[in-house]
Amino acid sequence: MNPYQIIIRPIDTEKTRYQASELGQYTFEVDRRANKIQIKQAIEAIYGVDVVAVNVMNMPAKVIKRRGRRRVVRRSPWKKAVVTLAEDQRLGVFEGV
Repeated sequence: MNPYQIIIRPIDTEKTRYQASELGQYTFEVDRRANKIQIKQAIEAIYGVDVVAVNVMNMPAKVIKRRGRRRVVRRSPWKKAVVTLAEDQRLGVFEGV
């Protein structure tokens, strides 16, 4: 798979900003078929950094209840990867915001 197909988008929340600044960990939404080795290779190819560890979580689908005609909306499941970089390295994706 192409590295740009594996990494879908970075996830930017308060918790991920803390992890990025204090622990050197960055969170991404990744393709559901990708494994840890493919995610590591994709991050290293796209951003040019050294990846120490990759933790992967399968996030379940959510059912959201809304008012109006369509009462129930089902969001699809997705995969999240938390990537730990080497000590002296940073990603500019989270630093600009």
